[in-house]
Amino acid sequence: MSVPPLRLITLDLDDTLWPCKPVIEGAERALHDWLHAVAPRLAEAHDIAALRRHRQRLAERLPHRAHDLGEIRVRSLRLLLARHGYRVGLAEVGLRLFLDHRNRVTPYPDVIPALHLLGRRYRLISLTNGNAEVQATPLNGLFAHSLNAVDVGAAKPAPALFERALALAGCRPEEALHLGDDPVRDVAAARACGLRTAWIDRDARPWPEDLAPPGWRAIDLAEVVGRLVP
Repeated sequence: MSVPPLRLITLDLDDTLWPCKPVIEGAERALHDWLHAVAPRLAEAHDIAALRRHRQRLAERLPHRAHDLGEIRVRSLRLLLARHGYRVGLAEVGLRLFLDHRNRVTPYPDVIPALHLLGRRYRLISLTNGNAEVQATPLNGLFAHSLNAVDVGAAKPAPALFERALALAGCRPEEALHLGDDPVRDVAAARACGLRTAWIDRDARPWPEDLAPPGWRAIDLAEVVGRLVP
């Protein structure tokens, strides 16, 4: 049976198209510095790690909302602001500041040239569990659509993001390829939905022994272009 032509490429964002950790760390530092200025009692009582633990505990108590990272952050800040005697309305201001820094991503050097070349031949849709806003990043304009977990009400590895992308592109699963760095949330989840898969492994990590291997493995998007673009 012949393999149908590829029409759609879906791509994860964090750690696939840009390094995530330095961006999150910078955004959390900026937020904590701001809290020192506007809510010093809170900032002195909760360092960055303590704020993170508070959010994690809240997400565990609200599993139906845990996919909405922005809402969890705001709810956490509201609770802590109220506890320390500050206006809860400051939480929304803090979220906007965090997101401004969250969007200050630096794509890997191969990413923008590769997306331009891939976008000439295939429909490109980004899929993320995170809350980066693609239109506010250097990748603005390079995707037909950009979806996050809030848009579909569930985070990967749930199928909702993949299903929405297929519907938007009018594609069957076998006409789509997903590129991502996470073996479970990207590769296994996309494969379960019937998509072709490629593992973007920039760090030469071992593949989990309990998972079936990806369709193929690439060190970066330049390798993907070399395989897909004549």
